[in-house]
Amino acid sequence: MGHLDGKRALILGVANERSIAWAIARAMQAEGAHLGLTYVGDALERRVRPLAEKVGADVLGACDVTRDEDITALVDEVEKRWGSLDILVHAIAFARREDLAGSFVETDREGFRLALDVSAYSLVALTRATLPLLAASGGSVLTLTFAGSERVFPNYNVMGVAKAALEATVRYLAADIGPQGVRINAISAGPIKTLSSAGIRNIRDMLKHAESRSPLGRNIDADDVGRMAAALAGPAGSGITGEVLHVDGGLNILGV
Repeated sequence: MGHLDGKRALILGVANERSIAWAIARAMQAEGAHLGLTYVGDALERRVRPLAEKVGADVLGACDVTRDEDITALVDEVEKRWGSLDILVHAIAFARREDLAGSFVETDREGFRLALDVSAYSLVALTRATLPLLAASGGSVLTLTFAGSERVFPNYNVMGVAKAALEATVRYLAADIGPQGVRINAISAGPIKTLSSAGIRNIRDMLKHAESRSPLGRNIDADDVGRMAAALAGPAGSGITGEVLHVDGGLNILGV
């Protein structure tokens, strides 16, 4: 028996077999959780549907997090299927490719709005919509961030600002939803080669640097994050909320 036996986890952000969200889904399933997955658009549905079948997902639904009606429809489906919810995983971020290149000062109003809406505000919208279901089970919310929220990384630009907003959002939500018995945390993962990170022009340099400099002397992988996510969602994380936990081989502790 796993420590998430019988728990119901809704995971947004699975893109393919290399995505961190997929590693989280597999880790939670290995601990006994029932899964729900989402997708945006036909292209992602073709990728996600076979993965959902592979893990026997109870829920598979379309959800564009910039549309409140999509979030409402998804939560209605979760309530109809499960009645309550134990775990919400927000593994969603987006910025236009042109806003990840060049200078941050060139970010226009629409690029800034879009990055903050998808990458940060969506956590507020999803938490608010699922809160009655999470409160019924004393549930847990988890999101993903990156050190670009704290320090400047070339070609990360507006996404770094969005991640900083996301981390502040975690703290404010923790204070709001804690009295209802619901926890929320973020995992700050080291550089990992995924579909999303492929949009960062210097990701290979980041990976080489992390491997050569981190105290553990290696890059982390998606499974490292998946196992931490599963632990946080279970009894081991029962007293933790409002935190940003680093899974980066110790890279964040270094100065120069």
